[in-house]
Amino acid sequence: MDTPASTDREGISRIERLCIDRGLKMTGQRRLIARVLSESADHPDVEELYRRAHERDAHISIATVYRTVRLLEEKGILERHDFGGGRARYEPTEHGPHHHLIDVDTGKVIEFADARHEAMAQEIAARLGFQLVDHRLELFGRRFPEPKPAAPARRAPRPRNGRDPA
Repeated sequence: MDTPASTDREGISRIERLCIDRGLKMTGQRRLIARVLSESADHPDVEELYRRAHERDAHISIATVYRTVRLLEEKGILERHDFGGGRARYEPTEHGPHHHLIDVDTGKVIEFADARHEAMAQEIAARLGFQLVDHRLELFGRRFPEPKPAAPARRAPRPRNGRDPA
């Protein structure tokens, strides 16, 4: 049987595995939060994470979610981002090299990787006498407006007497 990409052969989520590997005690509610985070394709804030976890377990409290997120951040399992909007958003630290483009109108975060950017960042660091050990790129943008369809060509009105005006 195939397992979802967010879990391993034993049915343990990737974030849960990181917690176990770092020696964290895994309570049922921590497991739930780890699963919800592992299944998230976006970058949820704590309130969104709570909403998703609460759908699965009505006994979970927002305080538990806040404490767990803080613990996971302290242990280097989650990375905090400030994409604007006044709320910290989170993603797993072991998510692979990528960058973020944030739609300032909707708050949607688009992840991307670009080999040209990576090479340029390495080149800039080397030119300034540094070996690059890490970097982040967050772009904030607005979608281009959709082009309006061209209005149909309007024909000149015909004169009432049937003759062309000249």
